[in-house]
Formats: sequence, structure tokens, C-alpha cells
Amino acid sequence: MQGARSYFKFEPLNLLKQYIWFLRQYRNFKKMEDNKRFKKTQWFPCLLDHQKYTPLEPTYFFQDSWAAKHIFKLKPKHHYDVGSSAKTMGVLSQFVPITMIDIRPIALELDGLFFKKGSILKLPFNDRSIESLSSLCVVEHIGLGRYGDEIDPFGSEKAIKELKRVLKVGGIILFSVPVDNENKIYFNAHRAFTRSYILELFDDFTLIEEKYHYGMEMHDIYDVNKGFGTGLYMFKKER
Repeated sequence: MQGARSYFKFEPLNLLKQYIWFLRQYRNFKKMEDNKRFKKTQWFPCLLDHQKYTPLEPTYFFQDSWAAKHIFKLKPKHHYDVGSSAKTMGVLSQFVPITMIDIRPIALELDGLFFKKGSILKLPFNDRSIESLSSLCVVEHIGLGRYGDEIDPFGSEKAIKELKRVLKVGGIILFSVPVDNENKIYFNAHRAFTRSYILELFDDFTLIEEKYHYGMEMHDIYDVNKGFGTGLYMFKKER
């Protein structure tokens, strides 16, 4: 049960404490002089926002900042992304036109942001047709059924092969996946990879940059002793 609470971030005792705190705050609020401009009050308890630090998911904070830095620096005429955060791509699309490819369409429209429905296992593009591409923390999920996709033990390898197919010679891909001290499957969430296996999968590409996120910090070097983390890679297609 402890493992389940940790995975789902469900802490009943903390929730109870926050609810008591909310009731005390409300009682004190009602004792104060009314603001006549606001005659109606209804409960909308936000019990998990009372924290010491601004809540951040470190993986996406570091990863998306890293990708944004490179896209701004490269300034491609058009950037293509497969399956990454729509929020991040929406922000970046205000500086560089971006086409998102996903099996699930986005329900909003935004100038500079375009959408094309497609699977990472069968991208709707010709061979060697894209010069700037990203896929951030996506490949590790393929073939594990998490998002309704078909089960496939080789899903990640097939996805990487397809990303490589559509990239032009001289093109750049920004790529990230979980890393660990050995190749592992966390069914049905994701896989984790070793650095050596990632480089093997991109053996016909040149590695331009690599960064690693462990815990609350970014590092320049893959450290097998740190265990689970996220690897961020910038590759260039040479042939």
C-alpha cells in the first residue's frame, strides 16, 4: 500500500491536515470585515497548493528548457515535434512555426502551431524530409499500452527508426528518454535506457550534446551510480 501511495502521490494524513488548515482559514476569513464588492462566497478548497516551494516537475522543467534553448539558437524555418508537451510547443510556436504530430489531436488553435495526426511508428512524412525534429520523453512509452497503443516489446526501437527515417541529412533531432543503470521496463509506464544503448540506436548519427537530469539537478555526464534519471540528447544525421 505504501508503494501505491508513493506512485499516485496520495497521502491521506497530509490531506486531512490541509483540510483542517482550510477550515481554520475560512473561519478566520469570515470573521473579517466583508468586502462589499464580493457578496457571494462558495467553497473551492485547494488543499495541495499550500507548499513551501513553487511546485515543479523537475524532468519537464529541465528538459523543456533545454529543448527551447536549442530551438531558439538553431532558428529553423519550421520545427516538427512528435508527441512532446503541447504546452511547451505552444510557447515555442510563438517564435518558430511548429507542427505537432500525435495520435491525439489538440482541441485548441494557436497562430504558429500546426497539428498533423500520425503515429510515431508510421510518421506521415517522406524519407529525409525534415531538418529540425524533437521527441521528448515519448519513445519510452511506445509498445507498453499506456496510451492505448498496441503492445510491442520492440516499440521504442521501431519509433527511433521512424524518427531517423524522416530526418534530412544534416538535420538535428532533440531527443530524451529515461535512463538507468541498465535497460529496464516499468510496465506499463515506460522503459529506461543505458547511455550505451541510446548511442547504439543512433550509431549512424553524430552526438552533438548530452545532458542528464538526476533528482533536482542537471549534469553533463551519465552516472550509472545515480540510477534512474533522464537523458537529453542532440543528434545530427550524417548520412
